[in-house]
This record gives sequence, C-alpha cells and structure tokens, in this order.
Amino acid sequence: MNHSLFSFVALDLARQRSIEGERAWHAARLTANVPARTSRLRYLLARLLASVSLGSAAVARRLDSCVADDLGRTLAPAK
Repeated sequence: MNHSLFSFVALDLARQRSIEGERAWHAARLTANVPARTSRLRYLLARLLASVSLGSAAVARRLDSCVADDLGRTLAPAK
C-alpha cells in the first residue's frame, strides 16, 4: 500500500470533521441568542398564574375581613 494514500485520506477526514465542527459552532451561536419559544410560553404562563394567585389572595383577604366582622357581631354578648 501507498503510505501517502493513507495520509491523504486522514487529512481529508480531518478536513471534513473540521468543517462539520465549524457548522455546528455557527449553528449554536445563531441559536444561543434567541430564547426558545417554550421558555417564552412558560414565562407567560407563570406570569398568568402569578396574577391569578395574587388576585385570589386579595379576594380571600377581603372575604376574611368580612367574615371576621360578621363573626364578631354574632359572638357578641346579648343585651
């Protein structure tokens, strides 16, 4: 066998892998700056859930204060 043929094949494989690596690196760089669509969706859903939670907490506090007033009146000693 000709040793220069093996050297040529090895250099060609190294060149192909180098090109594939550069393409993968460029693809990763292009997608690294753009947030994923699922993360935006999760963020919006989290904001929606937080607003519903805060709203329900406000309603619960308001109902608790009304019930506490009614409870205080019903437990007051009769005259």
